[in-house]
Amino acid sequence: MAEAKAVGGGKKKHLKKSKEGKGGMRKLAAIGAALVVVAAIAITFDRAQIQKSCHCSRDARKYTGMVEDCCCDYETVDSLNEGVLHPLLQDLVRTPFFRYFKVKLWCDCPFWPDDGMCKLRDCSVCECPENEFPEPFKRPIQYGLSSDDLKCQEGKPQAAVDRTLDSKAFRGWIEVDNPWTLDDETDNSEMTYVNLQLNPERYTGYSGPSARRIWDAIYSENCPKYPSGEICQEKKVLYKLISGLHSSISIHIAADYLLDEARNLWGRNLELMYDRVLRYPDRVRNLYFTFMFVLRAVTKAANYLEQAEYNTGNLEEDLKAQSLMRQLLYNPKLQAACPLPFDEAKLWQGQSGPELKLEIQKNFRNISGLMDCVGCEKCRLWGKLQILGLGTALKILFSVDSKNHPNKPLQLQRNEVIALVNLLHRLSESVKLVNEIGPSVEKTMEEFTSEPSMQEISLLERARLAVGKIR
Repeated sequence: MAEAKAVGGGKKKHLKKSKEGKGGMRKLAAIGAALVVVAAIAITFDRAQIQKSCHCSRDARKYTGMVEDCCCDYETVDSLNEGVLHPLLQDLVRTPFFRYFKVKLWCDCPFWPDDGMCKLRDCSVCECPENEFPEPFKRPIQYGLSSDDLKCQEGKPQAAVDRTLDSKAFRGWIEVDNPWTLDDETDNSEMTYVNLQLNPERYTGYSGPSARRIWDAIYSENCPKYPSGEICQEKKVLYKLISGLHSSISIHIAADYLLDEARNLWGRNLELMYDRVLRYPDRVRNLYFTFMFVLRAVTKAANYLEQAEYNTGNLEEDLKAQSLMRQLLYNPKLQAACPLPFDEAKLWQGQSGPELKLEIQKNFRNISGLMDCVGCEKCRLWGKLQILGLGTALKILFSVDSKNHPNKPLQLQRNEVIALVNLLHRLSESVKLVNEIGPSVEKTMEEFTSEPSMQEISLLERARLAVGKIR
């Protein structure tokens, strides 16, 4: 019996040791698994940080090589814009001739007449107190709307247009309609002149469903982004032009933003610029493409633009405008580095070319008509100007064939030239901003977003706590 007890006791001790051994192994396995989790998370996170820092140092320039569908590379475009184009355009748009733009500012949306924003024009509830309007709005002017028509824009005086006018501006140009746009430029009874220098393109507070509705209609109905390989070159060009213009407008809104309404503090909203444009490489590329497209139109119309009369009655300023225009058209650096910014000859080929041109022309005319649906007066002004400028570029490149139709020479009206040059300046300004501050903004925003998220931190913490509990 004693011997049996001894044997039984030995078996119990052996089982106890066996259980303790298995428990220890489980603990070691759990500790090991937790350590593996912690190490994997840490390695993954650290590797991501290293990759991001290496990426920044490896790619000093994000955009290199040829601008898509164009004949110049990004480096050349930035260099020419910085040293030649932007300084000339900056001086050119400040001359009296290019300072004034004729435009219809009343709202008559042809697509949704029940739009609530347009009803503000006749809604007494929305009228701003008189002390909110700038003094120039109250002074009588030679041309333009009466003081009774100067209604508020969503209660935001910064969205209203300053109609101050130099009565000596504009003489001697023949007016002719643009086949690419809807506005009847010969209907002077409903047009008013606007000083663009008093109405810079900037933040106005116009946003929300009304603003989104405009861009949704533009993209979804008139120039949708088709899947890769399912869109012809001509429709691709139209989409890229509108996308590039949209990017430029967003950059100008972010670059001149009302940061503090109470203190009337204006400045750059870099986060908005990043969210709207810089974080999307295709939008930046489309901006460069649109810049090259419009530049090609200007250089193609060189003979016409050189001979045009830039007459406002101010001889000194008019001679300056003509000199600046010639410097722009025949700049040796531009001609040497980028003589053909965009080659329009490769479009509209084949039997379907004429039909396709009419289809895209119709789409663009619809886009120009949508500008009357913009609920903000100043946004409508710059929308109409830039769409007319883009329509003028399309007219120069695609509606004039001096080789096959020499009896139909290029004819531009004064307003088209003003819109074209101001559009080129707006695009030049946007490209300059992207080149100068884009990389630093992107780096700052990427570093900000690369900080460990709360989810990542809590996962690491839970793993560490698990290890602690096991111990």
